[in-house]
Amino acid sequence: MKERKAAGGAGERVRLDKWLWAARFFKTRTLAQEAIEGGHVKVQGARAKPSHEVKPGERLTITIGEYVWEITVLAISARRGPASEARLLYEEDPASLARRQEAVARKRERREPRVRGDAVDRAKLRALKRGG
Repeated sequence: MKERKAAGGAGERVRLDKWLWAARFFKTRTLAQEAIEGGHVKVQGARAKPSHEVKPGERLTITIGEYVWEITVLAISARRGPASEARLLYEEDPASLARRQEAVARKRERREPRVRGDAVDRAKLRALKRGG
């Protein structure tokens, strides 16, 4: 059986796509690879390859949809653990966090209010079909 290296071990090498997956920015490594190849992930402000080896202290800019994370890598891990562990792998820039929270608020404002009539209409249709 293969042994896994501990998170943040000295001299540990992890590919960028694997680190992004372990840090829970992407659901799969394939999605992480596609984002990197598409230019949505930058290392120190420059495009990188999925095989780039991540090092603590590197600055990453990650764009997912309309949200942008500007983070600093704190630890290395190739293991995808719980979200609480994943959050310890990086630190987000406070300005980045504020911009992302504003984007979330704007998105909520644009969202259409939920219409309750759909469920009520279905209930009425069922009652009509039963003969009530």
